[in-house]
Amino acid sequence: MSAQKQSRWRRAGKAAGLALLVLLVLFGTAALYYSTLEPDGLRIALTVLFPLLVAGASRLPNRLASRTGIGTLFGALGLWYVTDPPRNDREWQGEYAVPADVTMDGNLAHIRNIRNFIYWTTQDYTPRYYDATYNLGDLSSVDLVTSYWAGNAIAHVFLSFGFRDGRHVAMSIETRRQKKFQYSTIAGFFHHYEIFYVTADERDLIGVRTDVRHERVYLYRLTLSASERRRLFESYLREIHTLVQHPAWYNTLTDNCTTGILTRAQARLRYRLDWRVLLSGYTASLAYDLGLLDTRIPFPELKAQSRIQRPANASPDADYSEEIRSKPHEINDPAD
Repeated sequence: MSAQKQSRWRRAGKAAGLALLVLLVLFGTAALYYSTLEPDGLRIALTVLFPLLVAGASRLPNRLASRTGIGTLFGALGLWYVTDPPRNDREWQGEYAVPADVTMDGNLAHIRNIRNFIYWTTQDYTPRYYDATYNLGDLSSVDLVTSYWAGNAIAHVFLSFGFRDGRHVAMSIETRRQKKFQYSTIAGFFHHYEIFYVTADERDLIGVRTDVRHERVYLYRLTLSASERRRLFESYLREIHTLVQHPAWYNTLTDNCTTGILTRAQARLRYRLDWRVLLSGYTASLAYDLGLLDTRIPFPELKAQSRIQRPANASPDADYSEEIRSKPHEINDPAD
């Protein structure tokens, strides 16, 4: 190789190394800023100090000392990050203050603290919870719910499980947010939110979206066999109980509302890597392509039929679950 080519390769290598260093510094700085370290003064101080220390180490005249300093800083950061524990004992926002829990007795699932808030506005609500027992042998349906608040690319996705007696229990994988932090999509890429399985009455979990927030909500019936429905429900129940004892971090990319459903469903890796998993607004079309929805009609028609239509000024009442499943009126979905 000529000296000129060697020089070009060295310059390219240095540029790549510098770019990698910048990316790692940005990640480390963001990880500290969005962390749950307390007090807040310590968190802010470390956020400012970390990039300064890396910059200082990179300017040391001795190359070995420079590399050792940078390596030590990132090693310490990495060790802290992988050992940073999620917790259940923070001061949570009201919607996430009380987790559900499950005990099993043969075919009977006893679920405690099913959320059933009454929402007056998006910020004003009356907290309510109830306990219920479900016979797994009576599980008759699973519905996929997608809720849009802006555009078509991103939606919140969750499931609702129906039983022969007409009851439904909805389960949504969400960020467990602290009172002192505002919601941030970027924060979800780091150790900022614990993961939380909202287990709620449909009047709460779906009703707040249709009747209070006035989001665009769709309800799709999944075409699962009885054994598949039961396996999926049991997987949710086990995880709900596990999180009470062993909290876990939420991650916007790897452990979110959509990937969590795929994990519980034991989906194959190639489905978890589908682009529609990240762009959750297209989750229903992924389910359609996988044959999990009614494929006897084209997807645009199924989507239009699946949109929940509510009267103006409606509020969730005792018949809410039946009302949102009544035969839909012909609509022209502006999102199609």
